[in-house]
Amino acid sequence: MSGSNVWSRSREKMRLFPELFAQCTMEATAYGKCVAATTTSRQELKKDLCVKEFEALKTCFVNAAKKKGR
Repeated sequence: MSGSNVWSRSREKMRLFPELFAQCTMEATAYGKCVAATTTSRQELKKDLCVKEFEALKTCFVNAAKKKGR
């Protein structure tokens, strides 16, 4: 496996990120609000507190990427 191929694929994915993110603003907002609400007063984010919101955001990104790949 060539190292340059790995970097090329990574760069391409990073170039698509803003476009995919724009398609998932509602999910990103919900996740951000959950994180902000659970980390008030300098608390650390605990695992699985916002899992529902994270999974929705992840699903949105995956679906947006699939649409982009068509």
